[in-house]
Amino acid sequence: MERICAALEPQFPCRETVITTLSELIGDCNEGYPPAIYIYGHSGTGKTSLTKAFLQQCEQQQKVCTAQLNAVECYTTKILLENVLDALAQKEQQLGASPLRADNMLEFVEQLRRWHGSSARGFLIAIDNAERLRDMDANVLPVLLRLQQLTSLNLCVLLLSQLPFEKYYNKTGLSEVISLHLPQYNKAEALRILSSDFEQMRHQMLQQQQLTGDGPRLALCEQALTQEFYSNYLNLFLSVFYKACRDVPELRLTARKCFAIYMQPVLDGSVECTDVSRLWRHIAGPLRSALTQIYMRIEKPLGEPNIEDQSVRKLAQSLELPYYGKFLLIAAFLASHNSPKQDKRLFVKQHGKQRKRMQTVNARAKNAEKMSTTLGPKSFSIDRLLAIFYAILEEKVGLTCNLLSQISTLVHLKLLSFVSGEQNIMDGSAKLQCTVGLEFVIYIGKVVGFNVRQYLCDFM
Repeated sequence: MERICAALEPQFPCRETVITTLSELIGDCNEGYPPAIYIYGHSGTGKTSLTKAFLQQCEQQQKVCTAQLNAVECYTTKILLENVLDALAQKEQQLGASPLRADNMLEFVEQLRRWHGSSARGFLIAIDNAERLRDMDANVLPVLLRLQQLTSLNLCVLLLSQLPFEKYYNKTGLSEVISLHLPQYNKAEALRILSSDFEQMRHQMLQQQQLTGDGPRLALCEQALTQEFYSNYLNLFLSVFYKACRDVPELRLTARKCFAIYMQPVLDGSVECTDVSRLWRHIAGPLRSALTQIYMRIEKPLGEPNIEDQSVRKLAQSLELPYYGKFLLIAAFLASHNSPKQDKRLFVKQHGKQRKRMQTVNARAKNAEKMSTTLGPKSFSIDRLLAIFYAILEEKVGLTCNLLSQISTLVHLKLLSFVSGEQNIMDGSAKLQCTVGLEFVIYIGKVVGFNVRQYLCDFM
């Protein structure tokens, strides 16, 4: 297993501990596998890609039979079981055999017993989005956790999910399972992972300058593009994005898109590559504009954040959210970009008189750089979100599980993100942030007939 660790650790920086733990648990195929391993963590933490690469290494180096499935695609029990059998059949080089059928778990177990009864090979079955197994037949999950015992094979089932295993328990109970948690990357780890793109970005930028045929710009590009220069850029980038997004694939995609804008004044010769403060002033606006597009895959001219974007409008108007879900999204944006001290003045009709002092007037005379809608979202609690929601909603509606589930839907769609306490939605102590921008929320407000600007401190 040392060769597997040596092959995987360069591909997955900051996941050395997880790779070592997996290697120790699964070990050599001649030794016994554990019946099941449950791997969980937030999206963007590398669960699927790391497990896929690990199984490929096991297959190549130890000749282990592997099957990798996604429970979203295998939406019925029959499809799931037959896909597992087909994947293992291909690895056993029995392609000429007739397709294997299994209408239920009993037939599936019998097929494994009969088909692999004399095999000494190890078997690894990985199922992504394993929380979907709870919606299948009641015996699917318990049997998968005990599949090694039922088939007498050296077999391990790896279940991948974003939920902790406590969410799976039911009245009949489940077998004990080894849990392996992949935590979110901290800022230093995110910086290390994004820094690994340096050689690729350098090659890409040099190739672009060579195509233009501009010799001086090519020379400046070669001189400026150092590891230190790229690390300075990533530090500035993460200072804007890390609080709102910790999904490394999304951060990597946006960092690559914004780097050309960061390089532009250096290539023009107007700013020295060592003048970090002037480079920050140049990139700050485009970075904040890109922050409003995170998760949305919108191609917007980052250097022109004030131009009305038709793609944002179309996306907002076509977003198929429930009526209350749209108001929850608006309330989340208001909670992220208003100070809690202003809630009473903004949302309570009889809030009393407020004296206008010169200090207050001057404080409100904000320029564009200091407006809360451009500084990025702040965290808010579930209680404050619901208080604003009921204040802006004209009709009366009760607090139901359906309403709370719409908050989870907004998180799943990446329109909201958890800052802390993601397991504490029901008690109201969870902290969230709104990840969408002002333009997007304004269009959502137009769909439901709500004036968002009227309830923002920046426009009071």
